[in-house]
Amino acid sequence: MSSAAGAKRGTMGGTNPEEGVAMPGSTKAMGVLTIGGLVAVTAYTVALGGNGWLWFGWAVLGLLTLGMVVSDHT
Repeated sequence: MSSAAGAKRGTMGGTNPEEGVAMPGSTKAMGVLTIGGLVAVTAYTVALGGNGWLWFGWAVLGLLTLGMVVSDHT
């Protein structure tokens, strides 16, 4: 593999210092839970009608997840 091809893929000599940095397990789990919650709340809304508390709960979960992602990178 040439260095140009590696740099293009981000595997060698990338310009972004955070490239290749994995999220910690707890943050990744929180992200999966947030996406799963979005799917569940959407399915519930489609099947049984909207519920504002479910959407509020999902929004709070999303903000907590966003806070974890931001705090992990600082």
